[in-house]
Amino acid sequence: MKIIFMGTPDFARDSLKAIYEKGHEILSVITVPDRPKGRGMKLVYSEVKEYALSKKLEVLQPDKLRDNSEIIEKIKAMNPDVICVVAYGRILPKEILEIPKYGSINVHPSLLPKYRGSAPIQWAILNGDKKTGVTTMYLDEEMDAGDIILKEEVEIGENETSGELWDRLSKIGAELLVKTLEQIQNGTAPREKQGNKFSIAPMLNKEMAKIDWRNKTAKEIKNLVRGLNPIMGACSQLNGKKIKFWKVDTIKNQEFIEKYPEFKGYEYRFSDIEPGTILYIDKKEGIYIMTKEDVLLVLEIQGENAKRMTSPEFLRGNKIEVVDKFE
Repeated sequence: MKIIFMGTPDFARDSLKAIYEKGHEILSVITVPDRPKGRGMKLVYSEVKEYALSKKLEVLQPDKLRDNSEIIEKIKAMNPDVICVVAYGRILPKEILEIPKYGSINVHPSLLPKYRGSAPIQWAILNGDKKTGVTTMYLDEEMDAGDIILKEEVEIGENETSGELWDRLSKIGAELLVKTLEQIQNGTAPREKQGNKFSIAPMLNKEMAKIDWRNKTAKEIKNLVRGLNPIMGACSQLNGKKIKFWKVDTIKNQEFIEKYPEFKGYEYRFSDIEPGTILYIDKKEGIYIMTKEDVLLVLEIQGENAKRMTSPEFLRGNKIEVVDKFE
């Protein structure tokens, strides 16, 4: 099929790679303009552009699509069968959506209609979901509201981070896109309305990274840490310094006492310990912190102006004590 591909990050690159290797004719690749990055503010290509150039595909990088008569006329002149959109980052105007013979389709990393929006992978983990998946759909003017074509469901690992799930779903999404295009070409692609019952996965913000020790359980804090890894990291203050948490686990109060029998006989006092307080420091295991419910074991951590490291490495270079409190 003759395809125009629109996308930006590595998640989209995997889909572009899959349809290119399947032998589809890529008429053009549309991605965002190059962005300045790093201390030198050097212009950096998107992952999609990098791949497209390596295969000598035409790359277009318009600042905008809406009311852009030049890019619209270029797309019309190419006469694509399908426009494939994967993590492009912009909503396509109706005038572009209606150009292709078989319509414009999208790969979305959730089981629509759940988690429409920009951060479905992260919110699935933040909310402690046990499963998620990938959906292909026809695009319309409303965000992620088009008719569903295919879905593939996956289990979310108990310790899986957003970054790990992102990588896994990008491969699944690429395979599902290939399958979707085959069915569209064969005239066998299903088309299912989403209906009005849906949920939104809004953009993440820095404010949500701060750990709420007083009101969140160990399990909820673990989900926050997993959900914000590697995007920004969940954080807290200790002795006036910002600390980031990258990997944690939960342990029931009784399990903690069984592991450290010196606490036996004092379990009745656990309810009096203020959430966020360091309960115990094990230089081989990590840092144990009291929460609203159960204990949080910190496995990977990052001090202020320092690199990410295991808790035992952190403890060798930082003086913290039992009863110190994270704020």
